[in-house]
Amino acid sequence: MNAQLTLAALSVFLVNLPFGYWRAPSRKYSWQWFLFIHLPIPLVVLLRFLFELGFELITYPFLIAAFFLGQFTGSKYYHKTHKPEE
Repeated sequence: MNAQLTLAALSVFLVNLPFGYWRAPSRKYSWQWFLFIHLPIPLVVLLRFLFELGFELITYPFLIAAFFLGQFTGSKYYHKTHKPEE
């Protein structure tokens, strides 16, 4: 894996953290939930161009994993910081 792909994957992860955080309190499959999943996609495409990755097949697993890991981590952070008080 080259440095460009590593930096792009890290950027995709960081871009998706806030979207996962904002998605967490939304009801599943609501319009907000879909919005917070799909809004970062144009940013990911832009990052592909900025890092000059193109659309080679080998880049997809890394960037898709970074996308979902960022969403997952942001959601987990939301749930960790918004625990109901007992």
